[in-house]
Amino acid sequence: MTTPQEELLPQTRRALLHRVAVGQAEGRAPSMVAAVVRGGRTVWTEARSSVDGHGPDENVQYRIGSITKTFTAVLVLRLRDEGLLDLQDPLEKHLPGTRAGEVTVAQLLAHTGGLAAESPAPWWERSSASLRPELGDVLGERPFLHPVGRRFHYSNPGYTLLGALVEKLRDAPWADVLRRELLEPLGLDRTSAQPQAPHAGGWAVHPWADVLLPEPTEDLGIMASAGQLWSTAADLARFAVFLTEGDDRVLSAESVREMRNPAAPGEAADIVDGVGYGLGLQLQRRDKRLLVGHSGSLPGFLANLVISVEDDVAAVVLANCTSGPLIASIGADLLGIVADAEPRIPAPWKPLREVDPEALELAGQWYWGTHGFALRVTADGLVSLEPLAGRGRRSRFRANGDGTWTGLEGYYAGELLKAVRRPDGSVSHLDLGSFVFTRQPYDNGASVPGGVHPDGWQGIG
Repeated sequence: MTTPQEELLPQTRRALLHRVAVGQAEGRAPSMVAAVVRGGRTVWTEARSSVDGHGPDENVQYRIGSITKTFTAVLVLRLRDEGLLDLQDPLEKHLPGTRAGEVTVAQLLAHTGGLAAESPAPWWERSSASLRPELGDVLGERPFLHPVGRRFHYSNPGYTLLGALVEKLRDAPWADVLRRELLEPLGLDRTSAQPQAPHAGGWAVHPWADVLLPEPTEDLGIMASAGQLWSTAADLARFAVFLTEGDDRVLSAESVREMRNPAAPGEAADIVDGVGYGLGLQLQRRDKRLLVGHSGSLPGFLANLVISVEDDVAAVVLANCTSGPLIASIGADLLGIVADAEPRIPAPWKPLREVDPEALELAGQWYWGTHGFALRVTADGLVSLEPLAGRGRRSRFRANGDGTWTGLEGYYAGELLKAVRRPDGSVSHLDLGSFVFTRQPYDNGASVPGGVHPDGWQGIG
């Protein structure tokens, strides 16, 4: 139940309804269900159906296809956080004998391992899993199509390997590990490897006639970790909250943030649209808004989960048809309707309870050569360094407890920021990965690489 402050305005709700209604009608989907999340809870749901009186609600299961990959990625990050693997480990270290052992765990997560997009014929989504009982049957005779680590190439076999990795290190079936470590702690009771009533049936809609054909529902077997799951709009809405905030029972906010960071670019043709991939999450820049999430499809079903962390809004759209509705666009539009019509209201500003005196001493204006920068101490206990004007390198920094700070993003991610002091204890300059920042442009009282001309600043005579 939402509080009055969380309720959407009537005109926003109507705009959301209109978008879903148009999407279902123009996309000729037998049914469509959607949900919007804001402020950590579901604030709107809607369903449309071609059968009068039988519209689904947010608790009806649909197959979610490759959104399953995000669940699998969470399980792998849990293994990393427990110290059971490193993302840079080659697969061979933990799962020998696959013929794809040189690929790292991180490359599998980001689809940069060079593996084929699909398993060998017949089409795995529409054929029995008994045809592929072993990993070798999934990888085929030619596992690699591209040099390892050189380019993004979406790979279902890659996430099959990750599922096998989870099973090996947990000594339990992937579905059992998923239920125990993710679904139960997050309360995703209507997400499962096998369909549970009530669930939608999958349909193909004829491209040139308004008639339907039932789609088969195959168990994906060993490839389950790439696309097996069934879920609901309500469960995926809760999963969206987790992917925004983290949950220490499953994965910390820091590790979830790592999943959302770009780990692989899109194809060259996608660069103009700002498409990329993190660790189990698709990334897209749309209308100056960074969207993270994942889409999914299997014969008879389409699914989309999309989040704008900055706006604190997420959307879920599910349909039971093989093709037709542009479901990713519908999800992005639903999110944009809410974020644009009812912008996020920031929390009240509050001062720091405690401040690091050393950080406060460094606050203010600095110069890298002639480029002006501002160093600020922020309410979250970090320091930020950003250009005073225009675009340029910027980053937040986390204190290390020894008078140094580590960059968290951008060009300075992982770089060390430290104050260099004179014998009397006063600050000479800041050293940031060998870049010298001084209080004045080319301060002759600081140790500027290459020195400062003895005549100082001068006009043209």
